[in-house]
Amino acid sequence: MKSITRLLGTSILSLITLFLVLAAAGPLFAADVDFKTVSSEVLRDMLEEKRAFTLVDARTNDEYQVAHLVTAISIPDKEFEKNIALLPKDKGALIVLYCNGVKCGKSKKVAVKAKEAGYTNLVIYADGYPVWEEKGYPIVAGPEYAKKVETTKLTPVQLKQILAEKKDGYVLVDVRDEFEFAEGHIEGAINIPAETFAAKSGVLPKEKGIIVYCNSGGRSYSAYRKLTKLAYPSIFQAILAEWKEAGFPVVKSQL
Repeated sequence: MKSITRLLGTSILSLITLFLVLAAAGPLFAADVDFKTVSSEVLRDMLEEKRAFTLVDARTNDEYQVAHLVTAISIPDKEFEKNIALLPKDKGALIVLYCNGVKCGKSKKVAVKAKEAGYTNLVIYADGYPVWEEKGYPIVAGPEYAKKVETTKLTPVQLKQILAEKKDGYVLVDVRDEFEFAEGHIEGAINIPAETFAAKSGVLPKEKGIIVYCNSGGRSYSAYRKLTKLAYPSIFQAILAEWKEAGFPVVKSQL
């Protein structure tokens, strides 16, 4: 009995010691930090009115060199310490950070590091570069920006085979407007109109192949390019006119 009591006492003492060590070392994981956010329209107005703030692009420097929001400086999330001198000396100055949209996370990582460095007025532009570009707001474009992206195009027969045999591994997206979609679309497709594609494309799973299509290729090319910038690994383009020309069916739906 004494041995059991001694063993229990030793175990409890060990647990207390472990607790005290962990408490002294601080939390194992940093607590999630919430930041204020700003909309595309408000940020546009801030830039047009030349308000005093620092705009930080938290994407990779390569992405920054291709194109970035006007006035933005580049501080990639993995190079914060090297670039901290680019931030204002005033720790209370307004800093707005962005990356590649709501699922990106890089802007928040930089914001957390800036907060740890003592900065107190940090705001996230959550929609990020893709939505900003989609809205036609001002950007600074480098020479790589105008280069055409080569798409992986599916023939009607290839698309039909995928939909018949492998549809669970793909998402088919019609990027035309909702009225065109209702008039006739490929069965199984979801509708994300091109003009709102960047803002809504976050619902698409990256673990599946994404097939975008429109009538003749213009809008689906734009969507394809945006998915490329959002680092989707498996993207395909199809053309509805070719699908119809091959004699394959479309279905109608209610608005």
